[in-house]
Parts: sequence; C-alpha cells; structure tokens
Amino acid sequence: MIVIDKEECDYCGTCVAICPENCIDLLEQEIDIDYDLCTECKLCIYVCPIEVISDVAAAEV
Repeated sequence: MIVIDKEECDYCGTCVAICPENCIDLLEQEIDIDYDLCTECKLCIYVCPIEVISDVAAAEV
C-alpha cells in the first residue's frame, strides 16, 4: 500500500500531477489517496522530491 507521510509532505503537487489514475487529492494542507482507484504503479514514489511517499508492503519485505 502506498502511503504519504503527511507530517513531512510539503504539498508540492508533484505526485498529483504524475498519477495516471488521478487517485491523489490535494486540498490546501491536506493530501489523500483514494485506494479504490490506486493501482500501486509507484510513480508517485519515484517523483516525490522529498521522498515522503512509500510502499509499506515493500518496506515489510
């Protein structure tokens, strides 16, 4: 599962712009992932300039 560290996120919107499923919502100082739409392509992880997005399943391996 893809997760965003909301405490560290600077809300730049890079992940929102790259997401092919449009499952990341950014509203002022709030960011959320719609897990029903997310296909876990991990593009958001790769483009996050401050590395606050991660795949918790991959971290557990």
